[in-house]
Amino acid sequence: MFITLAGIEGSGKTTQIKKIADYLESRKQPYILTREPGGTEIGKKIRAILLDPESKGLSSKAELLLYAADRAHHIESVITPALASGKFVICDRFMDCTTAFQGYGRGIDIALIEKIHDIVLEGLKPDITFLLDIDPEAGLTRAISGLTSGERCVKESRFEQESLNFHKRVREGYISLAEKEPSRFFIIDASMCMDAVAGKITEIIENIGSFRIGD
Repeated sequence: MFITLAGIEGSGKTTQIKKIADYLESRKQPYILTREPGGTEIGKKIRAILLDPESKGLSSKAELLLYAADRAHHIESVITPALASGKFVICDRFMDCTTAFQGYGRGIDIALIEKIHDIVLEGLKPDITFLLDIDPEAGLTRAISGLTSGERCVKESRFEQESLNFHKRVREGYISLAEKEPSRFFIIDASMCMDAVAGKITEIIENIGSFRIGD
């Protein structure tokens, strides 16, 4: 099963991906955790460019293509082999994040993004996408607090420095995507405590029909 997590900054994706790992571990299910950008050694170098606040002059189209390059390599080297071996793949961000951030957030033509997805994904789609939904102002407050406390890396804070309106557009994009694919997306209220969020996620994973754990 291929599971992805999506959401604006501060929605708790990193915390919840670890909770999913704990759940699968307790069920003795083989899995890998990965992320975008940066799920490979080459991807880490791309991530450093994309998330560095010093890269603020990066053009929107260059940003889009760097994400596509990271994803193409990530799919070929990590995701496809893991799925082929029967493992759960749990990924922190994937294609929907590009549509939300670079499409709705940056204003790049969605049709162009979809063409790039067609080339890079070659038909691959997540089985489940959890959209951790939170008010953008609350999410940014969480994210900035994480930077101040050292829980988040200051060298990876380029998107935390974007305007509140940018993050509102990204959230609207996510909601729009979820409405278009209700069978794949599960919207989770990320303002709940992390254990309540984790409980909702594991319940969905366990009861998703043919993917039910232990079947």
